[in-house]
Amino acid sequence: MKTTVKTNLLAALLMVGGALMFMSSTTRVNQRPVSGPGAWIAPVWADTIKNPFKGNLKNLDDGKKLYVKNCVVCHGDKGKGDGIAAAGLNPKPADHSSEKIQKQSDGVIYWKIANGRSPMPGYGSFTAEQRWSLVNYVRTLKAKSK
Repeated sequence: MKTTVKTNLLAALLMVGGALMFMSSTTRVNQRPVSGPGAWIAPVWADTIKNPFKGNLKNLDDGKKLYVKNCVVCHGDKGKGDGIAAAGLNPKPADHSSEKIQKQSDGVIYWKIANGRSPMPGYGSFTAEQRWSLVNYVRTLKAKSK
C-alpha cells in the first residue's frame, strides 16, 4: 500500500512539473509576428518593462561609455552591426539604427541586453541602471531621416 501511495505521489509530481515546464515554454514566447528566419523574439511581458531612466542625460553618457567598451566591436561605432568582429558572427549583429530595432519597446531591448543570445553575451551582471543606460544610448543611434 505504501508503495502505491509513493508511486502515485511521484507520478503527480512529475505531471505537475511537466505541466509547469510546458506552460513556461509556451507562455514566455512572444507571439508577435516574426520577421525572418532566426528572429530574436523576447517574451511578451518584456514590453511591459518601463524605463525608469528615460531622458536622463547622465545615464545616457554612461550608456555611451558602456556601448563603446562592450558593443562597438560587433555593432560598430554607429550601431549598424558592422563592427570589426561582425563578419565572423552568425547571426550577424543587429543594426541598432534600423527601424526594426528602434520600433522595439525599451523593455524588449532591456531584456535582450540582460539575457543575450549567442553569439551576443547577456549582460545580466550589469546593474539595472547600466542596462537602461545602454537602452537609452541605443535610442540615440536611430537612423537620420533624409
